[in-house]
Amino acid sequence: MGNTVGKRENFDVIIIGAGTAGLSAAVYAARASRKVLVLEESAYGGQIVYSPEVENYPGISHVSGFQFASGLYGQAAGAGAEIRFEKASGIEILKEDEGHKIVLTDKTSYKTKSVIIATGSRSRRMGLDGEEKLTGAGISYCATCDGAFFKERTVAVLGGGNTALEEAVYLSGLCRKVYIIHRRNEFRAEQKLVEQLRQKKNIEYLLNCSVTALNGAEKLESVELSDGRVIEAAALFVAIGREPQNDICKGLLELDEYGYIIAGEDCRTSVKGIFAAGDCRTKQVRQLVTAASDGAVAALAAIV
Repeated sequence: MGNTVGKRENFDVIIIGAGTAGLSAAVYAARASRKVLVLEESAYGGQIVYSPEVENYPGISHVSGFQFASGLYGQAAGAGAEIRFEKASGIEILKEDEGHKIVLTDKTSYKTKSVIIATGSRSRRMGLDGEEKLTGAGISYCATCDGAFFKERTVAVLGGGNTALEEAVYLSGLCRKVYIIHRRNEFRAEQKLVEQLRQKKNIEYLLNCSVTALNGAEKLESVELSDGRVIEAAALFVAIGREPQNDICKGLLELDEYGYIIAGEDCRTSVKGIFAAGDCRTKQVRQLVTAASDGAVAALAAIV
C-alpha cells in the first residue's frame, strides 16, 4: 500500500523500531483495532536475535533469540500491524493540526497522532585508534555472528557482564583459546554464567586491565593491555555495554547526559503524543521482559 500523489498516508500509531519493545507495542495497538505502522531500519528483532539461548523470559523456559523475535514479529503482523523496512530520519510536530506528527523516512513520510520510539541500543565502542578500520577484520561486537570465522584460532573477549561471558562460552566451543579481558577483578555477570565459564578449559582470564591499543594494518593481529602485556589474537569481541540509538530525538525530546530519552514508567516523553519504550529510555533494568512491558504500556497510552 503506497502513498497517493499529494496525500500522505495516515496511521493512528507509528512505532519506530522492530525490537522486542516495538513489536510488543505493535501487538497491543493493533489488537485495539488501531491502524499501526512499524518502521525498521535493518532487521526485526533487535539485539535478542543474536542470543543463542533465552532462559529468563517468564513462561518460556528455553528458546533461541531468533525464534523469540520471529514469533513476536509474526504475532504483530498477524494482529494487523504493518511493518515496513524504512529508516526513520525525523519527526515533525504539526502544532496547527492538533499536535499530529509527521514521521520522515528515507523513502517517504507519514502522518500520525502518536509515535512510539523503540530504537533500542547499540554496542558501545572502545574509542581506540584503528577500531573502525578493523571492524569486520578482527574487531567484532557479536560472537554468534562472526565467531565461526575464527574457528581453531585464539581470540579475546572484552567485558565482564552477561553478554561478555555468553560470548566467551560460545567462542570456547569454536576457538582454540579464548582470553577474557575485564577491567575489574570480578565479573558482573550472573553467577550461573560465571560457573559455566569456569568449566571451560580453554579460557584464560586477564583481570584488572583494559585494552589500550589495537595492532594490525589490514586485520587484527594483537591487542595491547593497560598492564603492558601484548596478547596475540585473531579477533577481539567487544562487549562493554550498550548506548542508545536516539539520533532521531536530538533537538526534539529531553535526553539525559548519556543520550537516553527521559521517560518514566508510563513511557511518556517531554512531548505530548510521543512515547519511548525499551532500552532507548531512562530506566534501571534493561531486560527482554521489561522491553515487552514498556511496549505494552506505551501502546496503551498511545491509543487513548
